Amino acid sequence: MNNRRVVIASSRQDLSTLVADKFIVLALKTLRRQETFTVVLTGGSVGIETLADIASHPKASEVNWSAVHFYWGDERFVPAAHADRNDFQAQEVFLEPLGIPSNNIHRFPNSDKGDVDSAAEDFERALTAEGSWPDFDLAFVGMGPDGHVLSVFPGRDEARESEPGIRAVHDSPKPPPERLTMTLPLLNRATRVWMVVAGADKAAALGLALADASVAEVPASGVRGVHSTKIFIDNDLAVALPAELLGTDQFWTADDERVDYVPKALR
Repeated sequence: MNNRRVVIASSRQDLSTLVADKFIVLALKTLRRQETFTVVLTGGSVGIETLADIASHPKASEVNWSAVHFYWGDERFVPAAHADRNDFQAQEVFLEPLGIPSNNIHRFPNSDKGDVDSAAEDFERALTAEGSWPDFDLAFVGMGPDGHVLSVFPGRDEARESEPGIRAVHDSPKPPPERLTMTLPLLNRATRVWMVVAGADKAAALGLALADASVAEVPASGVRGVHSTKIFIDNDLAVALPAELLGTDQFWTADDERVDYVPKALR
């Protein structure tokens, strides 16, 4: 991972608060120098908690949300209004409260029409309609205890992909069985990638990812942003990591990260 940094928050709540602070700062800074800010979102409990904290942030009203575009790294291939969909959960706690314009929300297809393979092909064509993939300014990603990211699971063909693309996932190790996912090379087009992970049960997988284990076996090992990659973890996860890892200079405290990045006005 390029310029990889691991940031340890004191608790799960501090974790989502810190990432929300950083998101608001990055959005404001980016929109001062360019017309749009493009973001890849993730699902999962920690991801949705973080989105809720962004939506309720005291400085959220200062962001020009009409200039922010949202995508998802993966999606469950279920009906549009299904509660399991990442975009459905994000709609309730994030997109709707912030009044994000519908044209700025780039959702994966749902299972109401067609099959998952056709959906992957159609969405890939839609994303590349202007001749190239979108340029993502930021991508959020979570990680499972098995080291999976997005819907890229260990030992699967999706974990061996070498090109940007959208893939249909069949017989997923986690329900539902059918999913749609970005490949890691597409995710890694993002200028910055922020992995947000909580819980001691993720320690073994994170340790392997930090040791640059095989991407085919630990997909999280293959996550890297063009400019930087940051991994935000809570203290429960940190204390479960090997002590020799925690002693390296790639580990920062949340306070160090705030001093380095988050302006005083947001602390």
